[in-house]
Amino acid sequence: MRRALASPMRRRDTLWGYIFLGPFILGVFMWQAGPLMMSLYHSFTEYDLLTAEKWIGLGNYQRMLDDKLFWISLVNTAIYTVMSVGIYLFFSLGGALLLNANVRGITFFRLVVYLPSQLPLVASAFIFLWIFEPTFGVANYLLQTIGLEPQQWLFDPVLAKPTLAIMGIWGIGTDIIIFLAGLQSVPESLYDAAKVDGAGSLRQFWHVTIPMVSPVILFNLIISIIQSFQVFDLAYIMTDGGPGTETLFYVLYIFRNGFEFFRMGYASALAWILFLIILSLTFLNFRISGHWVHYEVSSK
Repeated sequence: MRRALASPMRRRDTLWGYIFLGPFILGVFMWQAGPLMMSLYHSFTEYDLLTAEKWIGLGNYQRMLDDKLFWISLVNTAIYTVMSVGIYLFFSLGGALLLNANVRGITFFRLVVYLPSQLPLVASAFIFLWIFEPTFGVANYLLQTIGLEPQQWLFDPVLAKPTLAIMGIWGIGTDIIIFLAGLQSVPESLYDAAKVDGAGSLRQFWHVTIPMVSPVILFNLIISIIQSFQVFDLAYIMTDGGPGTETLFYVLYIFRNGFEFFRMGYASALAWILFLIILSLTFLNFRISGHWVHYEVSSK
């Protein structure tokens, strides 16, 4: 009797679940799956947004092999990713360690650190244009006060990419909060046991903190790699790909092909290559994570 009553109730709950999920599922197919399939189709065509597409098979993908700007943008993005991911992880973990202190007013400092990540990038760009302005910028003023030569920063082919990577620190508030949550989940008993064994602060950090927050490090590592490969707004607003092609990043090159040169078919092919690169790097990170990521297993 109970089983007979439970079955109609389960079917009714399942029906209501699908009803509430319906708008989301419909949105996925309309606004995500649909455009993805159209983008995949257009990657095999010659399409300029104004005339009907023309099927060319693998022509767009073969074109990349001889496209000098494709390789330049890919190398620029890879270099930027290596620099920015290291900087973001270092400063976000360091900031989380500082904000994990149990001192008065720490909530206010956490709010101050998090707020910049919520500011529009356009507004932040004007701040950094003022900081790195070669003639009267704050950065050059500080260099001159300690006897160093002023730099061209965003106008220097050597310093342009590192400068953009440093600017990205402005938006790591979310990463810091994620690391902070991971740090606060580390059991105090582990630190107490390490102290009993004679471990100092450095050994506690290396043998307790790092292993326990390694899943969070993996998460932020993957997200940082994805965001770095998709960098667009910084280069578009601050340098427009210059000086020369030093900050011509991959997504900026996709944008130019699609909306400046109206080569939407080629831009779609570039986008799918980027998808495959990010997918491969994510898969690789998960494959090697077993060697350095430690998960806490609770015993019952």
